[in-house]
Amino acid sequence: MATFQKKFAPPHCPNPKCLHRNGFTNPRAFKRAGYFRRQHAPMCIQRFTCKFCNRSFSTQTFSMDYWQNMAVRLFFKVVGGMANRQIARDLRVSPSTVDHHISRMARHCLLFHQRTIAGQRSPDQLVIDGFESFEWSQFHPIHLHLAVEKGNDFFWYFTDSPLRRKGRMTSGQRRRRAALDKLLGRPDPKAIEKDTRELLQVVLSGLSHAVVYCDCHPAYARAMTGLKCHIEHDLTPGSEHRDQNNSLWEVNLTDLFIRHCSSNHKRETIAWSKRRHELAYGF
Repeated sequence: MATFQKKFAPPHCPNPKCLHRNGFTNPRAFKRAGYFRRQHAPMCIQRFTCKFCNRSFSTQTFSMDYWQNMAVRLFFKVVGGMANRQIARDLRVSPSTVDHHISRMARHCLLFHQRTIAGQRSPDQLVIDGFESFEWSQFHPIHLHLAVEKGNDFFWYFTDSPLRRKGRMTSGQRRRRAALDKLLGRPDPKAIEKDTRELLQVVLSGLSHAVVYCDCHPAYARAMTGLKCHIEHDLTPGSEHRDQNNSLWEVNLTDLFIRHCSSNHKRETIAWSKRRHELAYGF
């Protein structure tokens, strides 16, 4: 383990007041200062000292689980579909502690995903679809648009669109919706079209031709017009059986896993997201 630790070079000094806070431009700006041992792997942790401010730190300072002792347990509970308050009861911590840890892990996952797709060639066969969730209450539905590469199930990108509540409502619910529309304004009726166009522009950037598989939502066809990439539009009715023979299998499977693994996206739940950015944690 010590051999592996010797290959590690700290990217910057963790002292916010240090000259090298944004990065070590000179490999001689820091020095190795021995090891310390702990009871679990990796057993030996390399220590460093910044020559400018004399701040000491170690390889663990730059680890994702630095001062995050329950990060691994928390991660598997989240992807296992447990609600935040259930996790808090199980780990015997405050619900706000769980919220903060999940937010931190979500940012790391988003960063990891961005680094994964950086420099990758855009897929020439793409499956897009969306499903509805809501924030705060059912008076604020959200339509989430997903883009999955055809053939390998790789999830590329997503956007979200605010919607106006629809469907069967009581007279009281209609009055409540009217009051919210007057207070907050009505959502853009073309939000799905605009956000789907953004989805395609990001994922298909740099391509001259692509095949996009989707259902018969009318906003999808309008979103594909005017793009630089020529799109061959393959339609699959939503009434078709959703098995592996369905052209939308990749995105249907992604929808299934999101609803299964994220308690805030289940169709009947009391663990819904209170804010829009929390909806992204399941992705």
